[in-house]
Amino acid sequence: MADTPPDRAQPYRVLARKYRPTDFTGLIGQEALVRTLSNAFATGRIAHAFMLTGVRGVGKTTTARIIARALNCIGPDGQGTQPTIQPCGVCEPCVSISESRNVDVQEMDAASRTGIDDIREIIEGVRYAPVAARYKVYIIDEVHMLSKQAFNGLLKTLEEPPPHVKFVFATTEIRKVPVTVLSRCQRFDLRRIDSAELAAYLATLAGKENVRIEEGALALIARAAEGSARDSLSLLDQAIAHSESETITAEMVRAMLGLADRGRVLDIFEKLMGGDVPGALADLTGLYDAGADPLAVMQDLLETVHFLTRLKVAPAAQGFFDGGSGEARRAADLAAKLSVASLTRAWQILLKGLFEVRDATRPISACEMVLIRLAHAADLPPTDKLVKDLLDNSSGPPGPAAPRGPSGSAPAGGGARSISAQSTPMGVAMRAPAPQPESAPTAVLRNLEDIVALAARHNAPILKVALENYVHLVSLEPGRIEFRPHARAPRTLAGDLQQKLKDWTGQRWAVSIASSGGAPTLAEAKQAAKAARFDHAAQEPMVRAVLDRFPGAEIVAVRDVAAEELAAPMPDADEE
Repeated sequence: MADTPPDRAQPYRVLARKYRPTDFTGLIGQEALVRTLSNAFATGRIAHAFMLTGVRGVGKTTTARIIARALNCIGPDGQGTQPTIQPCGVCEPCVSISESRNVDVQEMDAASRTGIDDIREIIEGVRYAPVAARYKVYIIDEVHMLSKQAFNGLLKTLEEPPPHVKFVFATTEIRKVPVTVLSRCQRFDLRRIDSAELAAYLATLAGKENVRIEEGALALIARAAEGSARDSLSLLDQAIAHSESETITAEMVRAMLGLADRGRVLDIFEKLMGGDVPGALADLTGLYDAGADPLAVMQDLLETVHFLTRLKVAPAAQGFFDGGSGEARRAADLAAKLSVASLTRAWQILLKGLFEVRDATRPISACEMVLIRLAHAADLPPTDKLVKDLLDNSSGPPGPAAPRGPSGSAPAGGGARSISAQSTPMGVAMRAPAPQPESAPTAVLRNLEDIVALAARHNAPILKVALENYVHLVSLEPGRIEFRPHARAPRTLAGDLQQKLKDWTGQRWAVSIASSGGAPTLAEAKQAAKAARFDHAAQEPMVRAVLDRFPGAEIVAVRDVAAEELAAPMPDADEE
């Protein structure tokens, strides 16, 4: 706790506002931005529009206000005539801008003022010279919220503003800003602040506030802030109010944030990978009873898996566990025992489980189910080993299959067809030959397929589709055809077919309609043949083994290997 309580006569200001930087020296973690702006101010190459982008709390609005002060500072003696990268903070422009009362520096929230009328006010105002400052500065926060009309209305003014006008835009969604606007601005990407740098910054502020806080507690706050300075200061404020002792400990911060102890999270993961489900669930229950959020436990397990995987590929990697801690040594030992395949599988299961826990009505139950799933999946062999075992087992006793010819191929009558299988890293691709339709001369129509082929050659796609889907052929003789039309067949199908056959063959055809009977349509026959090929392929021993080993798997295609080999072009003699 703080040694001296704050003055109750003055309203309390949260740390994020109290320690907001007033110049670039107090802006942490943005060295590239500070260097570029310093050079620009020193050489007088100051852009007329700046676009500041980054995640929440990294200093976008703060940077915009510092730029406004730097542009208008006149020095402590009031004699400054040029912009300076180090605003004094005591002159009238600096003070009035800090207090948000300078008439020439206008800050607009685009989230609440999104329309073209708001932009018209800016367009009208830029025509007039500044009243009390060197430049008119327009700061538009969350600029991506502007409407399309507002962006279009701003373009011309943004491209060629008067020399006394500067624009500073801030956004967290840079991709929503039109490229026509981005091309007119000098863009700065404010990066997330490193956790170590953020922890050091918090330690400095804690000293100014006379607050005793452990380094472990500062590290927890910095990690929970995810690179946001404002979030870290808000969490530090909360930790000061939460603590009832003289020193803020890591255990207090962990309880306040609902975080799980990293050592116990490592215990859970080690037990899961060892198959000790009851022990892992008991540890999870202990963390939950102590106040840990199940979603935070899932996130810590994911970070643990990520850290272990990095240790496998880069033994000197640093990350989730401190390098010199006992947990880091335990993690290194555990990483040596696990394979990359098992770690990546654990990552996928936990990543999917993270969303399940987030969306579940009872997160702790969903978390337990994810841990149980992970423990059982840890014993599964890698996919490539499963495929290899299946291929090895396929040479064993064959299951029921259609008879083969003397050479191992299907008989000439077309009963059984050979199947070839090719192993891949993720599964088995199965291919079987399909029957090839025979071609017929144009003038000799022996079956319905010949008529369909004739329609295709004469570019009659509508009739071709109707013949394939709506014709149940009863009989076909030279000059005469009888069929039963499908219920969805066009009424003019018989007349159209009669006329087309006469035109294509040069002879008269008698087309009659039957009320019953007839063979299946070509589409139905094709579907039945496809189902038969799939059923036949499913009876192959290796394919059957794959389907049994992977519940829910299905055959998606059966390819004609023999036909593909015959259709492949022969290599030239020169190429051989």
